Amino acid sequence: MSNPQKIIYNYTVIFEQEQDGGYHVFCPILKGCHSQGDHFEEALANISEAIELYLESLLADQGSC
Repeated sequence: MSNPQKIIYNYTVIFEQEQDGGYHVFCPILKGCHSQGDHFEEALANISEAIELYLESLLADQGSC
């Protein structure tokens, strides 16, 4: 049985507190990768999911070339 290694990457994200509450958060190195949340923890979870989906999309596009 093979044991594939899992590689962990770290990405910088920027949180901007909105005037009307909540947070806008984005990952500068992944153009167009933005999210939001009503609370810090929600915004963190949402941007984590957005990054994961962004990277999956890049891999899918690379595989179809």
